[in-house]
Amino acid sequence: MASHTTNGKLYSFEFFPPKSEESASALRVTVDKLARLRPRFCSVTFGAGGSTRERTFETVVEIQGRTGIECAPHLSCVASTRENIREVLDRYRVQGIRHIVALRGDLPSGMLSAGEFRYASELVAFIRQETGDHFNIEVAAYPECHPQAPNIELDIRNFKRKVEAGANSAITQYFYNPAAYFRFVDDCRKGGIDIPIVPGIMPITNYTQLARFSELCGADIPRWIRKRLEGFGDDRPAIRAFGIEVVTDLCRALLDGGAPGLHFYTLNQSEASLAIWDNLGIAAA
Repeated sequence: MASHTTNGKLYSFEFFPPKSEESASALRVTVDKLARLRPRFCSVTFGAGGSTRERTFETVVEIQGRTGIECAPHLSCVASTRENIREVLDRYRVQGIRHIVALRGDLPSGMLSAGEFRYASELVAFIRQETGDHFNIEVAAYPECHPQAPNIELDIRNFKRKVEAGANSAITQYFYNPAAYFRFVDDCRKGGIDIPIVPGIMPITNYTQLARFSELCGADIPRWIRKRLEGFGDDRPAIRAFGIEVVTDLCRALLDGGAPGLHFYTLNQSEASLAIWDNLGIAAA
């Protein structure tokens, strides 16, 4: 199954590595449903400090092998050495993996040292130094500012360092205010950053979970969305229906405004992403 763009836009889906055989079986069902849409690529996350390194590797190799869709492992550099990053890159090259999402990552609880890499820009530079142009490198971007950055100007300068180190494109943290994305892209263009910046999309299916994620990563849930979700209480079908409507409108505004595509944070579920995709009328060529 060939990877491609759809309607000139780049679409992709993110998964996390399963922790058990039962969750691995469930993920295969999800991947098969979303693979029919023929996304440009799928990505697989990486636990804090490399805690899921082997499961990430196995999941990436399986998805690309089973579906033929390009798969991009996340690779975080915190708590890593040059030698073990080199080893991981070599293993992926042997498996025919040509796409990587390069991140700084989070320090595991209780660990005080970041290791040999402090920033994602250093990881990007190392990947280029070791492997040349073998990998298409994605990096992270933060339309509402990285939670640890003192201000947006410094955050954009840090983003530019990743681009100058050799990043090909970027995926944003999720957000629900399209104006934040367009303002961020404008600021990046003014700052000389010209790579594609693809919006990250988080479907809304569970308000408690979403509120916890957003608190951790600094993503803003607009007050009107928060109030509506709080009003539904434990009515999961109502939360899901409202969430699909809100996120569909967000995606439509982003695509109409010139976003180069969409990257869906699936949380290993297919239903919400499929519903949003259908609402948008995107053809799976």
